[in-house]
Amino acid sequence: MTIAKRHQTAPLEVQLLREGIVESCHQAQAVVCDARGRVLSTAGNPEDAYFIRSALKPFQALTVVGTSTMEHFNLNDRDLAVICSSHQGTLAQVRQVFNILWYCDIDPKTLQCPTPEGLDSPLQHNCSGKHAGMLAVCKHQQWPLSTYMDPSHPIQIAILNQMADLLRMPAAEFIGVHDDCGVPTYLLQLEQIATLYAQISAGDNLNMERVVRAIIHHPELVAGTGEFDTDLMTLSAGELVSKSGAEGVQCVGRVGQGLGLAIKVADGAKRAKYATAIHLLRSLGWLSPGHADTLADRYVTLSEFKRIEVNGELTML
Repeated sequence: MTIAKRHQTAPLEVQLLREGIVESCHQAQAVVCDARGRVLSTAGNPEDAYFIRSALKPFQALTVVGTSTMEHFNLNDRDLAVICSSHQGTLAQVRQVFNILWYCDIDPKTLQCPTPEGLDSPLQHNCSGKHAGMLAVCKHQQWPLSTYMDPSHPIQIAILNQMADLLRMPAAEFIGVHDDCGVPTYLLQLEQIATLYAQISAGDNLNMERVVRAIIHHPELVAGTGEFDTDLMTLSAGELVSKSGAEGVQCVGRVGQGLGLAIKVADGAKRAKYATAIHLLRSLGWLSPGHADTLADRYVTLSEFKRIEVNGELTML
C-alpha cells in the first residue's frame, strides 16, 4: 500500500442551499501539517498537487527580509505587509506600494504586472506589492530590473532556492509556471503547502516571524475591507495568519503553534473555500465559536434565502 493510499480520506462536500434545497455542490480537500511536514489530519489526499498561486506571496517576501533590503531602503512593516498582499487597489494600498518604489528610487513604470481593466496603472494590480518587493531586492542586489519576472532571473532563483530549503527538496524538482501577474508560481502537494504555513507560523525563524508580524499587524493591507483574509486576521487578533490564493486555495497558520492548514476547492469557488475554512477552523478550535459565527454571517449566509453548508470533517492520522 502506498503512502498516498494510506493518507487518502473522503473530501469535504460543500453545498449551496436555497431555502434548504441543494442547488450547487463543490468538493474541497484540506490538510493540517506541523512544521516538520507531518500530516496530522486530512480530508482528501494530501499528496495531490495544486498551484499555490498567491498563497506563495509571504514566502516570496522572505527574500526582501533575508537580503537586508528592508534596512537598506528604510522600509517598514506596512511595506512588508503590502508586499505579501492581494490587495483591492484602494488609495491607501496603492500609496503603500508607491512608497516602496519611492524609497528604492524605482520608476513605477518598471512594474511589469498588468494594468487592471478600466484602471490607470499597474500600481492598482492586486499583485503590485509583490512586484515592488522583487524590484526592491533587485535594486539592492544590483540585479537587472527589466527582466525580474523571468524564471532564470536571480530574484526568481533566490525565491525558488528559499522554497527548496524550506521543503527540503532539490530546486530542480519544482514545477513552475507563470501566474496571472507574470511571475512564477509553483505546483505543490497540498501537504507541502500546509507545511509552509506551519513553518512560517512556528516563530522559530526570525525572517519568517517578521513577515508574519507584518501581515497580522496590518491585515487591512494584505487584502482589504470585506475580504476574508483581513476579516479572519482581525477577528483572531494575531493568533492566525491567513492568505488566499486564486482557484480555491486558502491557507491558514496558527501563530506560535507551528501548525498549517491548506485548503483547495476542486472547482476553484471562493464561496466554498471560505465556508470550508470557517467550518474547519471552528472544529479545530483555532477560532472561537463567536468569531466563527461572525465570519459565517459574512461568508456562509449569502442572502435571506441562500446559505452554504459543509459536510464532513478532517480525519486525524
